[in-house]
Parts: sequence; structure tokens; C-alpha cells
Amino acid sequence: MTRFARSALAALIALCTPLGTSLGVTQAVHAADLGVYSGDDGSVCGEDWVLKKITNRFSYQVRHVPQLPDVEIVDFQRIYQHRYLPADETRPIGRRYCGATVSLSDGRDRTIWYLIEEGQGFASIGDNVEFCVSGFDRWMVYNGRCRVLR
Repeated sequence: MTRFARSALAALIALCTPLGTSLGVTQAVHAADLGVYSGDDGSVCGEDWVLKKITNRFSYQVRHVPQLPDVEIVDFQRIYQHRYLPADETRPIGRRYCGATVSLSDGRDRTIWYLIEEGQGFASIGDNVEFCVSGFDRWMVYNGRCRVLR
């Protein structure tokens, strides 16, 4: 590894370390871990940051898409990962496909499907989350009945 690459890696680690500690992360992270995972199935699907991102984006969606009921996600239940496609030579982006049941503020339960793309966050920092709540894809972004994310 070149001196520049080592310096850049050290700077990135130094930059990210205070962020993790200031967000209240209290679980121990081992040297080989890429993050702190707390989901029931041992995957990132149940991580707090993933669920908060989905909740915030869903709230934005129901306010800005016409003819959607004014509801909010209250709770996530039965969170599971049903497929993992790790990054390799043929697939440069690792993807985790997750499913759950969400309780909405109107008292109804809906199925939610979501995808976590590794390294696809803003400016390729962090992970991206795409989701589809059954019955809330008015513009068929994820095909009929959220098929793209299943």
C-alpha cells in the first residue's frame, strides 16, 4: 500500500470514528467487523439507522405523492433478510434484500420489502436503502406489488 493510500485510509478512519461515538453506538466492534449489527437474523436489516431512514423517507413519500393516505410507520415486526448478493467480480455492489411487516398509524399492518446497497450512499459513503410498502407504490416504481425488491 502506498504512503498516500495509507494516509487517506487513516484520515478516513479518524474522520468516521468520532461520528460513530457521537451517535451513541455503545456496542463493541471487533477488528474484522465492518459495522455493528443488531438484527435478529444477524444482518443489517434490523439496524436502527436502516429503519429510521425508511421511516423518514416513507413520511416524505406520503406527504408528496398524491392520493396516498396520511399515515406513518409506527413499528417494524418480523424483520428478516431473504437474500444476500455479496460484491464480487461480476457484481460490484453488494446487496441485501430484506422484508418485514410494518404497523401504520391507521392501525393496519402492511408488508414492506427493502434493499440495502453497500457503498451507495451519498458520494459513495455509507449504504443506500430502497423500500416499497405494499399498496403505497402508486407510480409503480418497483413494478407491481413491489416485485423489484422481493
